[in-house]
Amino acid sequence: MRKNIVAIVGRPNVGKSTLFNRICKKRSAIVDTEEGVTRDRKYEEAEWSGHSFIIVDTGGIIPKSDSTIDKAVKFQAKIAIEESDLILFVVDTKVGTTDMDMEIAKILSKHREKVLLIANKVDNEKDELEIYDFLQLGFGDSLPIAAVNGRRIGDFLDEVIANIETQVVPETDEDIINVAIVGKPNVGKSSILNRILGKEKNIVTDKPGTTRDSIDFTLEYEDKKIKFIDTAGLRRKKKIDYGVEYFSTMRTIESINRSDIVLIVMDATENISNQDQKIISYAVRNYKEIILIVNKWDLIEKDSGTAGDYVRDIKFQIKFAEFAPILFASALTGQRTHKIFDLILKVEEESKKRIPTSKLNKFLKKITSKFPPTHSSGAHAMIYFCTQVKTHPPTFVFFCNNKDLITTHYKRYVQNQLREEYQFHGATIKTFFRGRDS
Repeated sequence: MRKNIVAIVGRPNVGKSTLFNRICKKRSAIVDTEEGVTRDRKYEEAEWSGHSFIIVDTGGIIPKSDSTIDKAVKFQAKIAIEESDLILFVVDTKVGTTDMDMEIAKILSKHREKVLLIANKVDNEKDELEIYDFLQLGFGDSLPIAAVNGRRIGDFLDEVIANIETQVVPETDEDIINVAIVGKPNVGKSSILNRILGKEKNIVTDKPGTTRDSIDFTLEYEDKKIKFIDTAGLRRKKKIDYGVEYFSTMRTIESINRSDIVLIVMDATENISNQDQKIISYAVRNYKEIILIVNKWDLIEKDSGTAGDYVRDIKFQIKFAEFAPILFASALTGQRTHKIFDLILKVEEESKKRIPTSKLNKFLKKITSKFPPTHSSGAHAMIYFCTQVKTHPPTFVFFCNNKDLITTHYKRYVQNQLREEYQFHGATIKTFFRGRDS
């Protein structure tokens, strides 16, 4: 089921990225007082009152600028407007209506039915008197908020949810393993799928980005149902052909959201790219199992150390996903493609692995004796107990005297030790630290 897309648009420096971060409940977008810091789209999953949606932060629109960058930002914002189910048109109460706001209103006028006018920087009741100036934009009353301090954000999000069509989430078959196949265009995603399915299910050409949409195929292997979601390629944003390529990118994100395991296909003849790193990072942040497929391995001149060198290089560049298994394969020759099924089942098994509490607490005693938690304040930090509360992804809770005394560095140490002790190949791990008062 496709999740609703909510796009934040407006001129530069009205607080779009601050609002984006407030909705996501984390500092994801870059926020600065300098205009035009956000030049690219950022997208994250957000949730409010049981409703989840994708929130998109766009660059500030400067309608009449001749700058190449400003034109690109404007066009990408227009694409976000077309794709979205709801548009949040953000204006600045401290400044009032500007000529740029009026120009953006003209762009949005044909999408009037899905526009919410948001008056940002309304820090107090006195500021609310200023919002009536925005009636001239033609979208009716604006919703007053202050993204920086969270004033009236709850009421605002209630209104967002009320303007998104709600859908009943269909029951899913828990026995199906959903596998998304993602990667840049022309790395051989469809060829890999064709090879493991044993038939030409997708169109495969030398032209990058032949697959424009997500296509699902389900099969059985070792009494397990596996659904493959073949997605459109993730092209580097500066090379996106406005329109269809952007829509394909959004569908790729949706496919990852739908999946349990993400097969990230890379080209052995190319270095790991920034775009590869971004999509792996997105999968990690959303706690997906990850398998890296290095395709076109038949084109590489090899000696006994080539594979090891590749593995070390890849893991060095994606230290945040060192746990992901790497398979060197060739869709053209079929080399090692038969191993993909077994690897999927292995990673799924690792994700559903449960560690007994008694073993976990022996483990906890061992790692804290070796390296006790400390805090710069000199306060005494203690972790008393650990238990696994969930699988898929493996989720662990550590009970301590004060969670604020457990540093980020120490949390990383604990997670690394968990993985060293229990492996969890291909699976992301969640850890929570709770104090006596939480």
